[in-house]
Amino acid sequence: MNTVAQPRTDTGAEPVAVVEGLRVEAGGRAIVDGLSLRVLPGRILALVGASGSGKTTTGRALLGEYPPGARVTGEVRVADGLIGYVPQHPATVLNPARRTGALLGDIARRRAAHLPRARRRAAARERIRDALARAQLPSDGALLRRYPHELSGGQQQRVVLAQALLLGARAVVADEPTTGQDPLTKRRIVERLAAVARQGIAVVLLSHDLDVVRALADDVVVLRDGKAVEAGPAEQVLRAPGHPWTRELLAQPQDMLRRAARAEPPTATVLDVRSLTARHGRTTVLRHAALTLRAGESLAVVGRSGSGKTTLARCLSGLHSDHDGEVLLDGLPLPRSLRDRDREQLASVQYVFQDAKAAFDAHRPVLDQIARTAVRLRGVDRAAARGEALRVLGSLDLPAQRALRVPEGLSGGELQRAALARALLARPRVLVCDEITSGLDTFARRSLLGLLTELLRSGAVPALVLITHDLDTAALADRVTVLEDGEIVEAGPADDVLNAPRHPFTTELTAAARSMRTTAD
Repeated sequence: MNTVAQPRTDTGAEPVAVVEGLRVEAGGRAIVDGLSLRVLPGRILALVGASGSGKTTTGRALLGEYPPGARVTGEVRVADGLIGYVPQHPATVLNPARRTGALLGDIARRRAAHLPRARRRAAARERIRDALARAQLPSDGALLRRYPHELSGGQQQRVVLAQALLLGARAVVADEPTTGQDPLTKRRIVERLAAVARQGIAVVLLSHDLDVVRALADDVVVLRDGKAVEAGPAEQVLRAPGHPWTRELLAQPQDMLRRAARAEPPTATVLDVRSLTARHGRTTVLRHAALTLRAGESLAVVGRSGSGKTTLARCLSGLHSDHDGEVLLDGLPLPRSLRDRDREQLASVQYVFQDAKAAFDAHRPVLDQIARTAVRLRGVDRAAARGEALRVLGSLDLPAQRALRVPEGLSGGELQRAALARALLARPRVLVCDEITSGLDTFARRSLLGLLTELLRSGAVPALVLITHDLDTAALADRVTVLEDGEIVEAGPADDVLNAPRHPFTTELTAAARSMRTTAD
């Protein structure tokens, strides 16, 4: 068996963790195959590779966690001390029945339990404030009163990070920490993880985001099909890769995706949103939002995490009903709540979640859940629905044998493609995609965006709403709407908004994206 070992880095410090010859077999295949690496204090080790390459399995192995029924050989040695974990899908580790303040308070009180009783409460509060600040979250009561489902994906991720910081971890496994983050937040996450490493804490970075890897990593291990094909100092691997797969992974696309070509400009209005104001409890999170989407058109909604993008998307889909204003589909008002929409209305607006794993039943095969959409919303018989599901999955490069697994058996990128397939089986009038490219590697992202372009061009999806933090993805849309603090601050053709912004926030957002690319270079 050919394996590549991570070269030894002489820092004079004992490693926090050592992995030697790790092999993890599940579902009849090796997810990780003969992997060896060392996690050193104060250094950032990046594991990179395509979806399904074994990054997350390796990261979780450091915690002593493996897929159900997995056969594990090799050795994982962890020194005394806690290893924190920030997962790609943060909602899966946050108790949905408890408010954010309670989730953090439980940890803080345990950490302050050794103090005299009179000092414990104040010490716990101070620890929470410090952890929130280091995780780039406000310490005001509004956020602490919210439940996890009332937070954006980026906020959920930072709450989990705050928990790890509260626990005083010696190492942190960061699984796609910039997934779904806007350029401003991404830049701060890079700065924060670098600061964590400067404090002597080891960081294991699992990432598809090559700009972030270039900006942060001290050492890089490149994975393919569970094997390390290349490993070494970051500068060497990223600037002079020796393996063909690494060179392909790092290559810039030669031909950028183009917007869907049309014979005539779009005319018929498919979606019309008028004066939409949405609330989470007593907090207004979206104010007087208005937008129009015509047939054959794509709209990208951008802004920082917590700006109201996901809430807007959920209002369109009937998943958030606490709002004023109107959402019209083909000129007819849609009921606010999903429960009040008929089958045709449910099929007409389909939502693809940012957290694809949480959107699937953990105990049923993914293929069955995808096919059920055509049965439930279009009245297709089960055999025909299954055949259609397999065809759509094939077009998304997700093999049938993978779709026969339960969600736990698929990578994050594979689950996102499965979630898109499920939405497409409804044959929607409007497809709402919430950060669906954020967890994908370079190849899968390019393929998925190409597919969305083709769906628009062919008319298979009449209108597309892209909720995204990625300005490169937003640039593929016809028009861009910018949200900040729940208000639309700028809107217009994508080229105008992204290349010649008028509002100060849009200017700051685009400058941060350019800064990340410059730092990576």
